[in-house]
Amino acid sequence: MSASSHSSANSSSDLRKQVRSHEVALAELNNLSSSRAVYQRNGNILFRTTIEKATASEQKQMDAAKARLQKLS
Repeated sequence: MSASSHSSANSSSDLRKQVRSHEVALAELNNLSSSRAVYQRNGNILFRTTIEKATASEQKQMDAAKARLQKLS
């Protein structure tokens, strides 16, 4: 396997893991009660946010990862 195909295989695998991670995060967010506090990481700092904003952000990140994965395929 050449170096370029090996690195694309690794990034493809990494992207699949990222997509799965976002799917799990979305499922967790969807199961929270509206009274629960939600924190979102921005860099190395956690910020309190709403469930709706956190869900929208996770969905956006998952869509971006899926798009990058689609480009590799």
